[in-house]
Order: sequence, then C-alpha cells, then structure tokens
Amino acid sequence: MTATTLARSPLDDAASGPARAAAAAPALAVHANANAAAAPAAGHGAPDEALLAALLAELRTRREEFTRAHQMPEDIVARFKALGVYRALVPRALGGLEWGPRAFCELIERIAGADGSAGWVASFGMGVTYLAALPPDTLAQVYANGPDVVFAGGIFPPQKAPRVDGGYEVSGRWAWSSGCTGADVIGVGIAPLEGDKTGLPRMAVMPRAQVQIERTWNVTGLVGTGSHDIVVQRVQVPEAWTFVRGSRSLRPEPMFRYPTLSFAAQVLAVVGLGIARGAIEELRAMAAGRVSVTGAPRLADRPQTQIELARAEAQLRAARAFFYEAIDSAWATLLAGGEVSAEQTSLLRLSATHAARVSAEVARAIQMQTGMTGVYHDCPISQQVRDVQVLTQHAFMGDITYQNAGAMLFGLPPLPGYL
Repeated sequence: MTATTLARSPLDDAASGPARAAAAAPALAVHANANAAAAPAAGHGAPDEALLAALLAELRTRREEFTRAHQMPEDIVARFKALGVYRALVPRALGGLEWGPRAFCELIERIAGADGSAGWVASFGMGVTYLAALPPDTLAQVYANGPDVVFAGGIFPPQKAPRVDGGYEVSGRWAWSSGCTGADVIGVGIAPLEGDKTGLPRMAVMPRAQVQIERTWNVTGLVGTGSHDIVVQRVQVPEAWTFVRGSRSLRPEPMFRYPTLSFAAQVLAVVGLGIARGAIEELRAMAAGRVSVTGAPRLADRPQTQIELARAEAQLRAARAFFYEAIDSAWATLLAGGEVSAEQTSLLRLSATHAARVSAEVARAIQMQTGMTGVYHDCPISQQVRDVQVLTQHAFMGDITYQNAGAMLFGLPPLPGYL
C-alpha cells in the first residue's frame, strides 16, 4: 500500500483569493457556508432568535430520527452553520463572531434542551480553540474559505507516527469521534516517533476525505452524536498541520488564553444542564393535563411531585449558577489583561463536573415522577435520562476532578493534566 499524501481539498478548486494563494500548501482550505458573508448572529454573543426557535422546534420533533440514524443529519449540521455555531468562537480577523465562553455555552445549553445529541454535536463548535494551536499560517488556511468549519477529532489512543520528509506518516484507529460524519476537518492523536523514543503527543489535522469512518457507535444514550471510530491509513501530514496537545495558541484574542482543557469539559457539561432543563419542562407539560387511569390526582396536583419538581429546580439552578460564575470570573480576569489562575481553573473544572452530576440526578428524579410512562422510548424524558447518564461517563466528569479540586483546596498540587 502506498502512502497517501495530503493533497489539496477538492473545495479549494472553487475557492478564490486567499484560498488560491495557499494552493501550494498542503491541503486544507476547507469549506464554509455558501452564505458565509451574511453573519447569522444578531450581534456578537447573541444568536438570531427566530432561527434558533425554529431549529429547537425541529430538533424536538426529530429526536427519534437522530437515534435511528446514529448520527446528526447533514441538514441539521447546515442549520448549526446558519445559526453561527461554528463561527461563534472564531476570531473576527478570520471572519468569525468572536464570542466569549459564556455566550457559547448558553447557546449549547439551549440546543441540548431540545435534544441532547444535537447539543453534544454542536458543542464541538469550540473546535477553533483546539485548532488555534496550529501555526498562524496554517490556521489561516483552515479558515480561508470562511468561518463555518466543522471540526471533529479522535485523540485516544495516540498512535505512533514515524517521521517522514516534512511531517509524519499517520495510521491508526481512534474512538469516540463525535460528529465526525458531518466534519470538514478531522484531528487525530499521534505519538511522534523520534528514533527509538516518542515525542510529545500531537494532534494531526487533515481533511475529512482522508479519513474512513467505521460505524461503531452502539450505545445507550447520546446515540445521535455519531461518535464512531475513525481510521487513517498512511496519510502523510506536514508538521505545520500538527500541534502539541495542550500548547498555547499565538492568537491575541482573550478566548485563546482561556484554559482549553477546562473549556472542553465545560462545553460538554453544559449539555447536561440543557438536558436536565428539558426534562423539567417535559414534566411540567406532562403533569398539567395528565389524569391517572387509577383516578388519582393529576401529577401537577400531587404533593410529592410538587416537592420533587421544586427540589430539582433548586438543584439545577444552583449548579448552573456555580458553572457560569466560574466562567464569568475567569473571563473577567482575561478581559482585564490578566491570566486565569490555577485556583480559577480548578473551579472551572469542578463546576463542570458538578453540573454534569447534578444534571443526571435531576433528570432521573424527574423521570421517577412519570411512572411507567417514563420508561418508553418515545417518552422524551426517557431519552433525556439515557443521554445525561452517558455524559457522566466521560473522563472529564470523573471523580478524579473532585480529588484534584479537593487537593487544591488544601493547598496541595493536583495530579498532572488536571489544569
């Protein structure tokens, strides 16, 4: 088998201006929405409410379709683009909207309230915060055709990649590549071979066309995320299209000084907050008109249901407040020209894990009020419980967060990789 070189993207042929100027560089002026010039958001940090309302209504009616397909359909990804999900965090200098972390998380939370899988896939609109660690010229090529670039990645397990002339030869399989079926660009984790040793773990970025997707995502919840395995066979990736995982971006905007690992955890945890809110609203809608076959009072008239609903509301609001308080504190520091402290970073991690855990508890408590209705697949609350439970299994939401945060509260150092 011969190695595959990183050829120009087919979309480059339709490009002009900066994209053609970059034609001699390896692959990847990836495509943008055909209507990229028309900004979809009503100002920086505020989505178009009419577009968002229409999208949320459609997501609610198509939940079961996403589950059957084991992926998010192309037309929904296109709707995300039109809404501005993928340009939200992209710098204005690259054609984006340059939102801050709170605005982006609030948008993902609302999408997840309509469907958890949709919220999870949309959360990878944060991909620019990963890609910004690429060399500046490479990043400019990624966004040469516009800001609506869809990124997906498979980091684990890092695969050994021998050096070749100018870069690395990449082969292997990576799991959990959420949203890969709709991606324009895919990054994979590699362990560069430097003689008999491996260098620092890197991410190698390549066009979607050079990646095979194997449909392995057979799970209980978040089924519509399409988090399938991705396979690469002997693709030569120039070093300029790789970056050391965890390295800082050279971009000057505040968003690229925000703790990347913490933000990666936050955009997933906020999906849980949205799912839990959706479950509460489903119960309220169900309880108002439901009459028991046994002649018992409506759900809304039962004291126990009233108690549990109020308890769930309080728990969710408290977790949400902690979550956004931590974001606001870190962001204010950056806007003032400072650097986010280790203590602030720990609170970002702790509040994210706490939000995920509380969201799962709230969704389950809500399901308990629905009786047997809540166990059917066509009951939205049933799906919401499955979705949010899968979220809590993510490595970012593990008990290790509490251990590290607790150590820091005692003035002790956390384990490597926490901050």
